[in-house]
Amino acid sequence: MATKSSVEQLNSFLRGEMSAVETYQMALDKVDDISTARDELLVNLKSHQDRVMMLQEAIIAAGGEPASGSGPWGVFAKVVEGGAKVLGKKAAIAALEEGEDHGLKDYKADADELEPQARMLVETRLRPAQQQTHDRLSALKHRMD
Repeated sequence: MATKSSVEQLNSFLRGEMSAVETYQMALDKVDDISTARDELLVNLKSHQDRVMMLQEAIIAAGGEPASGSGPWGVFAKVVEGGAKVLGKKAAIAALEEGEDHGLKDYKADADELEPQARMLVETRLRPAQQQTHDRLSALKHRMD
């Protein structure tokens, strides 16, 4: 059984992942259907959706209640992405990269506070997947510059 703080931290990660899903879905509206960037964004979206499910399962297994929404991060994502919609595809990609940076920092900074089983999930599955989505988006952004 995880401690209350582990469940709270897992829920914080979950809200961040839900926000990422929402932001990717909004960004996909900006990208042409035939763009290679679209394929890469879809891969990242799927990765974040998978992490939402992993976190929900881990929270339930720890005896907690998964967050039902992205909370303040979702509001932030909508504001950032709203500005990106006005500014275009490059701004949308930059907003996504900022979110990927933040997610990576969160996973690195907060994993030590977790119970061993939750920490193992973060270190072996969530953080490596976050690193991949971060790197994929960073490479995409650099190709667009």
